[in-house]
Amino acid sequence: MKLLHSPTRIAAALQTAVPGLTIEAVAETGSTNADLLARLGSLSGPVLLVADQQHAGRGRAGRTWHSERGASLTFSLAWPVRVSLQALVGLPLAIGVALAEVLAGQGIAVQLKWPNDVLADGSKLAGILIETAVDRQPDARLWAVIGIGINLTDNAALGARIGQPVAALPDAQAIDRDQLLGALLSQLCLTLQEFEEAGFAAFAARWNALHLHRDQPVRIIDQGQAVVEGIAVGVDAQGRLLLDTPEGRRTVVAGDVSLRAVKA
Repeated sequence: MKLLHSPTRIAAALQTAVPGLTIEAVAETGSTNADLLARLGSLSGPVLLVADQQHAGRGRAGRTWHSERGASLTFSLAWPVRVSLQALVGLPLAIGVALAEVLAGQGIAVQLKWPNDVLADGSKLAGILIETAVDRQPDARLWAVIGIGINLTDNAALGARIGQPVAALPDAQAIDRDQLLGALLSQLCLTLQEFEEAGFAAFAARWNALHLHRDQPVRIIDQGQAVVEGIAVGVDAQGRLLLDTPEGRRTVVAGDVSLRAVKA
């Protein structure tokens, strides 16, 4: 079966030079994140792995993320980071900004839902999962493996699994997938370099400008239980969500908590 993606064409679409970058494509796998995590000890530089189909992909809070062939753009980027694990707290939000800005360049308006969802017209268009690990090489490098899934077709079954409506890229059949992936990869690499140099503070204003729930009442859910409600103000320089509550301003740190809009 012919691959849907060409590493050569993706590389040709890159808009920035990334020393040591490897681009790989496979027809099918369980999880591109899991594949790269298993190979960290043998990697010498950044690696992009894109799969036509995943049958054991992972989302936040242990959710599964299945992708049928051609139904989504599903890929992971393994990146050797030059900052501490603690400094990576706001990275999922910075990656969300990168995706949103590339899609805006394609004429696709999106919003960001804290902490790591990209939405179109209020429905989930893309998700981000970042996993970290230290390789077994002598220098014990810290890696971030950034998994991204972007819906190319409407998928009611996926919406039922994640408990929220999903969106798809408009006119997805007319999109050159390798050109789009090259643009995304370029922006992701630039974002990671900027994040390593300046942290999430360099992205906070850009994230807040795309905040779906700004000035709206929201509820934070932790393990199925509502833990706090308030008016979503935005995020701070560390990527923490700011809520105005009757008791004053609260900060919420991303983890396995979820955000839900509060209906009037």
